[in-house]
Amino acid sequence: MGTLATLAAALLLTALIGWYFFGPKKSRRAQVDGGVQVVTVSVKGGYSPDVVEVVQGVPVRMVFDRQESGDCSSRVVFPDFKVNQSLPAYATTAVDFTPRRSVSTASPAG
Repeated sequence: MGTLATLAAALLLTALIGWYFFGPKKSRRAQVDGGVQVVTVSVKGGYSPDVVEVVQGVPVRMVFDRQESGDCSSRVVFPDFKVNQSLPAYATTAVDFTPRRSVSTASPAG
């Protein structure tokens, strides 16, 4: 009976991990304010929203609200936009850039 319970727990854990990494992502379209696309991203055990939609050629301000101190979330890097910014723990940091070309994904460091 113990082997069956262990197998069931392993299958459940595998399914949850798959869902976490490959399941649906929360997306948000940036709001335009004074000619700048603005979006706030919460950083706590991940990034919310996971995906941000912006318009190419319009300045972007991403406001990272970091609510943790882990090393993985201490920096945000978007190589395609030449962004490499430190995110201090328990602070809000604005990251400004203008997307000059279309990119399918960009990821925070970690």
